[in-house]
Amino acid sequence: MRKYVLSSLTICLFFLQSNAQTKYANFFPGELWLDNNGKHINAHGGGFLVYNDIYYWFGEHKVAGKQGNKAMVGIRVYASKDLYNWKDEGIAFSVSDDTTSPIQKGCIIERPKVIYNKKTKKFVMWFHHELKGQGYRAALTGIAVSDHVTGPFTYVRSERIHPKKLPQNFSRASFLQTEAIKDKKEKNLREKIIKGGYYVRDFEGGQMSRDMTLFVDDDETAYHISASEENHTLLISKLSDDYLSLTDTFVRVFPNGNNEAPAIFKKDGKYFMFSSGLTGWSPNPARLSSADSIMGEWTALGNPCLGTKEEKATTFWSQSTYVIPVIGKKDAFIFAADRWNPKNAIDGRYVWLPVEFKNEIPYIKWQESWDLSIFE
Repeated sequence: MRKYVLSSLTICLFFLQSNAQTKYANFFPGELWLDNNGKHINAHGGGFLVYNDIYYWFGEHKVAGKQGNKAMVGIRVYASKDLYNWKDEGIAFSVSDDTTSPIQKGCIIERPKVIYNKKTKKFVMWFHHELKGQGYRAALTGIAVSDHVTGPFTYVRSERIHPKKLPQNFSRASFLQTEAIKDKKEKNLREKIIKGGYYVRDFEGGQMSRDMTLFVDDDETAYHISASEENHTLLISKLSDDYLSLTDTFVRVFPNGNNEAPAIFKKDGKYFMFSSGLTGWSPNPARLSSADSIMGEWTALGNPCLGTKEEKATTFWSQSTYVIPVIGKKDAFIFAADRWNPKNAIDGRYVWLPVEFKNEIPYIKWQESWDLSIFE
C-alpha cells in the first residue's frame, strides 16, 4: 500500500509555513491545511464561489466526537485571493436550537453549494439535507439565501424534488409500463431501476436528492445535479431564473449507474463530470463522463485517475466535491476532493489536484506538492 508521505524537505517547508499560519505557496494534498488562525480548515464536502475576484469556500463544519458527521454548528465559509491561504469568515449558515425546525441541531447538512444571481443580487445556497433522527431516509434538498456572500444565510425550505413530474428523457409510456420497486430482493432489479422503478415509487411525493452540486453555465442558467433513486441515478435539473427553485426541465442520467459526489465543469463547449461509486465513507475509483449538452446524452469515459493500482482504485483516498476554475488562467481547473475520516470527522483532509488534459480528455494524477504554475 502506497503511503502518502511528504519528503523531508517538503515536511520542513510545510511546518515552517504552518507555524507562520499564512503564506502558503503550494498545495499539499491530504495534509493539514491551516487557516489564518492556525486552525485546520473546517469546510468539508465543499463548494466554491468566485465573487469580485475572491474565492469563497463553503463547507460542512465538523465537530469532534460521535456527533462529528451531524450538523451541530452549520456551514462555515473561508475567503482567499490566491487559493493557498484562507481566511476564516465564520459560520455562513447556522443550524437551529429550535427542536421543531427542520434544520435543528443534529440534522444532516452536506455538500453546500453557493451561487450568485446577478439579476436578484442574492447569494443562493443549496445543500443535501436529512432530518434529525431519520438517517438518510428523508433525502431532501435544502435552500437558503443571503444578501451577502459570507452570510448569514436564511433558511428557505427543504423538499423532495419534482413531485408528480416526468423528466424529459422518460416517457409517460415508460412510466405506465414500469412496476414500482418494493424491495431490493426482487428479480431483475437492475432492469427495473433503468426503466424507472424507483422513480415511479417516488413519483407522488417527489424524488430523492442526496449528494448534489450546482453548475452555472456561460449564459447564467443554473443547474442542480443530484444523486437520486437510492443513489442509483443522477437527476440534472434546470433552476428557475432566481435560482430559488427547480423548473420542470430535468433529465435522468446514467440510470442504475450508481453515481454520487458529482462535480461538473465546462471546457471548449463540452461538459465534464467527475463522480464516484457507492461505498459509504470508503473511497472508490473516480468516474468521468462528458456531454455536448448538459441536459443531453452523457457518455461514460472511465476512471480519470492515473497512477498505481491503489491510487486509481481509491481516487488517491478521496472523493470529488467540486471543480474550481482558476481566476485569470485559461482552461485551468482544480479537482477538489475530501479524504473522509468518519471516526474523527473534524480531521478530514482535502485532496486538491490539477486537472490535466490529454487529447482533450481530463485526467488527474498524484502530486505530493504543487502550485498554480503548473497551468502556465
